[in-house]
Amino acid sequence: MAAPGSQRVAAIDCGTNSLRLLVADLDPARSVLADVTRRMEIVRLGQGVDATGRLAPEALARTFGMLEEYERAIADSGATAVRLVATSATRDAANAAEFAAGVRRILGVDPEVVSGAQEAELSYCGATIELRSGEGGGSPGGPELPFLVVDIGGGSTEYVTDDGSGLAAISVDIGCVRLTERHLHGDPPGEDEVVAAVADIDAALAIVAHAIPVRDARTLVGLAGSVTTLTGLALDLPEYDSGAIHHARVSASRVHEVTAGLLAMDRAQRSAIPVIHPGRVDVIAAGALILDRTMSRFGFADMVASEHDILDGIAWSLVTGTAQQNSPAGRA
Repeated sequence: MAAPGSQRVAAIDCGTNSLRLLVADLDPARSVLADVTRRMEIVRLGQGVDATGRLAPEALARTFGMLEEYERAIADSGATAVRLVATSATRDAANAAEFAAGVRRILGVDPEVVSGAQEAELSYCGATIELRSGEGGGSPGGPELPFLVVDIGGGSTEYVTDDGSGLAAISVDIGCVRLTERHLHGDPPGEDEVVAAVADIDAALAIVAHAIPVRDARTLVGLAGSVTTLTGLALDLPEYDSGAIHHARVSASRVHEVTAGLLAMDRAQRSAIPVIHPGRVDVIAAGALILDRTMSRFGFADMVASEHDILDGIAWSLVTGTAQQNSPAGRA
């Protein structure tokens, strides 16, 4: 049962690599989000999409199986509103209707395949609401405005900043799964493979620089599993610790050092590091490379990592009137 003044909602983020659930009690008046349940599973929905243009049957089966678990957790929680947002993989897939039908069957709501700009705005909200409401945002020693939020996903990466008149956002087709499948085939990847991946990233960053005022930003806020995993590695954590990672600062030189180390490791070496989730072992180097090149290209001396991201933004959208509140029978 949600506390007085709060609403209990369920948010699901279905990305290219991971599927995540957040059940939370939200108090809009105080900008407070209290976790009830927060889960993440690697289902790799976007397996092979870059090459085939279709969602693979085995990827759909993995995703639907986990959504059935999520549905039971949502029903048990008493959440009154549910929103599932699907991102890069389903934007690119010719058989996205098959995915949508499965979601409706399991959850009783329609999935929302959001645009890259919408994805970026949700990420910005989720990542910065704390920073803007007291944990920084111009306070002495805190992160300086304006922020540039970078959300490194499996198939795409979103960049969003506040240009003074509103949010300016762009999504580009570089992500840890996409780049790994395109370029990083060796174990460890060869120098020519890394050069090809860097060329892809740098071409995308040129588009970003032309589209939004990235160089006006004073603080880089990094989101999603590649960033938080790299942060755990940079902090030399013995295991993944979201409390230690959330709002930690990592220097550009440390990001570069960790990235170079990951690119030099083979799969067995990465698998032996407890901070790295098993589902990220094969793609973490590509995700780290995106962050490293972003910081180098745009001149950021450090980065603030955030454990709160698009998933939190989806939850907030259900109480701020920016999303249709889907209330399946039995949850209203």
